[in-house]
Amino acid sequence: MRDGVSTNGIESFWSMLKRGYHGTYHHMSAKHLDRYVTEFAGRHNVREADTVDQMAHMAQGMVGKRLRYRDLIA
Repeated sequence: MRDGVSTNGIESFWSMLKRGYHGTYHHMSAKHLDRYVTEFAGRHNVREADTVDQMAHMAQGMVGKRLRYRDLIA
């Protein structure tokens, strides 16, 4: 371990991403892969907080954001 960083952190992140792929999404399109990775990076960054705090953090991140269907499929 150097400066508090080890390979366990990235292994933990990829493990969470793979669980999301197999357990929730079943398919991730290459077109939107950056959105999936961003979602799971956000989850990974607040993983030590309790569920209520995680949900509050997610809700705060949604303020002022809008993703319309036509923008999603464009």
